[in-house]
Amino acid sequence: MQELTGRRAFVGVMTKAAGASLLMPPFELSGETRSQPPSVTVGQVIDLILKSIPSAPFPKTVDTLKAGSLSQTVTGIVSTMFATAEVVEKAIAAGANFIIAHEPTFYNHADDTDWLQNDDVFRNKQALLTKHGIAVWRFHDYLHAHRPDGVLTGLLTTLDWAKYADSDNPHVLTLRATPLGQLIAHAKDRLGIKLVRVVGDPAQSCQRILLMPGAAGGRSQITAIEKTQPDVIFCGEASEWETPEYVRDARRQGKKLSLVILGHIMSEAAGMEWVVSWLKPQLPGVNITYISSGNEFTYL
Repeated sequence: MQELTGRRAFVGVMTKAAGASLLMPPFELSGETRSQPPSVTVGQVIDLILKSIPSAPFPKTVDTLKAGSLSQTVTGIVSTMFATAEVVEKAIAAGANFIIAHEPTFYNHADDTDWLQNDDVFRNKQALLTKHGIAVWRFHDYLHAHRPDGVLTGLLTTLDWAKYADSDNPHVLTLRATPLGQLIAHAKDRLGIKLVRVVGDPAQSCQRILLMPGAAGGRSQITAIEKTQPDVIFCGEASEWETPEYVRDARRQGKKLSLVILGHIMSEAAGMEWVVSWLKPQLPGVNITYISSGNEFTYL
């Protein structure tokens, strides 16, 4: 989203991966290498990605290398939401040594690890990455800065709603009038979501949808609602004292407005799956796969 608050607005870490990767020679496939797996480094892959991002490299970003080296040769690439211990193990089994993750690896937005140096969970995960020579790079700020936004593009593609998106604002969709309950069932099925949280009436007829994956923040969500006047907003997450309370008051005042909270991870995972199809043509011969980190919650 263009207007971000909260977690996404915090971008206080100087980019290491972006700047360093610019020192790498450009990655090009010669005729001699097309018949065999190309030799490309982590830094060259990052540099290739940044060439597609407006105004990259950014002076400040959380999209830095979290493990591994820019100079190491890539044996395979895994795209995922989180570089969880399970995803790392699956990448190792697949022979891939470069993980591109959308969200933090070490439990905070900036991946600051000073406070974790004596923590066993952190140390074991770091040891796993080091032992197997796994590089991890975060692709968050740059993916959202891609035009169109890579996360939104993946979500629209998976939902099969791209054809309904407004050409000037792809966050706004116009569908034929459909009961809210039917829209929710469609989203759950397409995105693999077990449960969603809803403020509204499943029987409400909805035609205009505001789609805001991830954690845009209450102010951005409420401002967008006021500006676009949707029948329903589908978002990734929302603080309970912000957008949900706004929607509850709006409904009490007679407004036809509902809220569906998909969950942060499941609202954005389609974007990282989309990255595979976007990156493969740029790196022919390199094995690039998507591994789902899944939803860590169970529901009792």
